[in-house]
Amino acid sequence: MSFNTFGKIFRFTTWGESHGPAIGCVVDGCPPNIPLSEKDIMVDMNRRRPGKSKFTSQRKESDSVKILSGVFEGKTTGTPISMIIYNEDAKSRDYESIKNKFRPGHADYTYFLKYGIRDYRGGGRQSARETAARVAAGSVARIALNKLIGKKFKIIGAVTQLGILGCDKSYWNEKEIKKNPFFCPDKKSIKLWEKYLLSIRKAGSSCGAIIELRAYGVPAGLGAPIYSKLDSDIANALMSINAVKGVNIGAGMNAAFLSGEENSDEIKGVLGKAKFKTNNAGGILGGISSGQEIIVSFAVKPTSSILNSRETIDKKGKNTKISVKGRHDPCVGIRAVPIGEAMMSCVLLDHYLLNRAQCS
Repeated sequence: MSFNTFGKIFRFTTWGESHGPAIGCVVDGCPPNIPLSEKDIMVDMNRRRPGKSKFTSQRKESDSVKILSGVFEGKTTGTPISMIIYNEDAKSRDYESIKNKFRPGHADYTYFLKYGIRDYRGGGRQSARETAARVAAGSVARIALNKLIGKKFKIIGAVTQLGILGCDKSYWNEKEIKKNPFFCPDKKSIKLWEKYLLSIRKAGSSCGAIIELRAYGVPAGLGAPIYSKLDSDIANALMSINAVKGVNIGAGMNAAFLSGEENSDEIKGVLGKAKFKTNNAGGILGGISSGQEIIVSFAVKPTSSILNSRETIDKKGKNTKISVKGRHDPCVGIRAVPIGEAMMSCVLLDHYLLNRAQCS
């Protein structure tokens, strides 16, 4: 009943707390004979880890992954893959002053109501530190999909909105996404974003973000018509990420403003293959992939741990004020990019294996 496991065939269970000795995950259902090494996984881990720039938390974690099982002679064996990531730079004393107070907008309050106990050290299990283990699991899924589908498969995520500032997605540049600290696809927006986020941090505040994910090379036919729709499982995966408050598939909420003619993705036959003129559906029709790019976006709320004083209550229900010091992201949405990619990879591999089991 504790729900620490995600997936159907390709499944992973995460464990550990933000300020415990380590965090980790156990991946089960990965196909055998997939080349896998710690070095491969670190490609994704390095994109998520904190302390990489002045725009993220200054907690210094290498996020080095140690594979404990499930790999032999450089290949997966088909048995559970256990991975551990040691916490190297936890500073629990930073939270002493707020251990009896609830952060407004944070899960502190609901966690305490449910369990009657709270690990105040960085949020414990509810901390976004848990997502490092998800990225490790997602890296396994990505590597498996590249092996099973081919190199044409890839997922690219980018921040398309930083607080009140957007960017021009028509300038989407994958090389640029990899080069700048914001995962921004539009080179022209970076200087303005940098100035804006530094002012947010200096003011002791935080801002939200919108992340867009684009999955290429996904075969048609993944998903199911009713209770395991591909888009509903993707939305479930992304909504499970800390601080995510909304998900759009394709046009998403904006589809409500379109006419039937505008929203329909017209189809033409070209050399015996279907070609879509547009992609308002985001590559998913009736819960099943169409073979187009899968396009998904999700919104991340502002970080709840801010320096500016806010009204709240303590564990006894008494009114008080809170100011959160320590090392926090001024925009937690920036590091959500590789997390979103990881969760998307896990869902797509799960549905690929489900489809192969039923329809191969």
